[in-house]
Amino acid sequence: MRRAVSVACVQAEPAILDLEGTLERVDSLAADAAEAGAELVLFPEAFVPGYPSNRWVRHLAAGADSAARATFARLMRESVEVPGAACDRLAETAKRHGLWLAVGANERAGGTLYNSLLLYAPDGELRRHHRKLMPTNHERLVWGMGDGSSLHTVDAEFGKVGGLICWEMNMPLARFALYQDGLEILLAPTADDSESWHDSMRHIAREARAYVLTSVVFQRASSHPEDVPLADGDDLMSRGGTAILGPDGSYLAGPLWGEPGIVTAVLDPARLDEERQRFDPAGHYHRPDVFRLSVGRG
Repeated sequence: MRRAVSVACVQAEPAILDLEGTLERVDSLAADAAEAGAELVLFPEAFVPGYPSNRWVRHLAAGADSAARATFARLMRESVEVPGAACDRLAETAKRHGLWLAVGANERAGGTLYNSLLLYAPDGELRRHHRKLMPTNHERLVWGMGDGSSLHTVDAEFGKVGGLICWEMNMPLARFALYQDGLEILLAPTADDSESWHDSMRHIAREARAYVLTSVVFQRASSHPEDVPLADGDDLMSRGGTAILGPDGSYLAGPLWGEPGIVTAVLDPARLDEERQRFDPAGHYHRPDVFRLSVGRG
């Protein structure tokens, strides 16, 4: 990293299955983060227009559930197209607030949905368009598989930023593809609100010797449209757990549980140098004469 940078992770509910309403919330929350001094802000996985919880997606497996099929079709209609009008709105938000804006989105491409992470520069340019490589469990009823074309970092003005979505973070080679490209700040939007997710985040921060930002889905059943079929359960469907971690695996902010909010921290480049003295996963502690990773970039 070339200098210190203030960052923010958002934990909030979208306007579920409402594209325009969710884009308005992105703009408002981005404004709040910018006012707090953030230069980089991360939103959760599939924030636009909401994470497809297994509380309704499980109904898709039967195939004959008309309410579930209608909900899927609604998700398709309310998803982002790249390029498209919704992307233009996100670009304008990044530009207006002078932010590096990272947003998890359901992306429609033809008849397929993808779980995507979109990273916009402060000038509004889309600098990274990443599709989740492997949807997890019930997600395979919703999303197609991404490719390796975006397994690289982006050289932001303050340092090198990369990102993986949710359980992609459990894929060692996907992580290393970013490490060997100079990763310094790792974006990790997720829907995993478990304690074990934080075990992984702490380990990966230490493994990467990088800063880790994780924005976690926060959703309630009562926030869904009434015609969405939801299996029985608590109103709080995902409790969040948003946090920012240092390169030694310690918490700089969060985790934030059970309520909406924005967590912020200042990332100091000196911390990276301090932690990499003893371990650098793609540098002096890597053996390129023994191990090599080839990434198929599509």
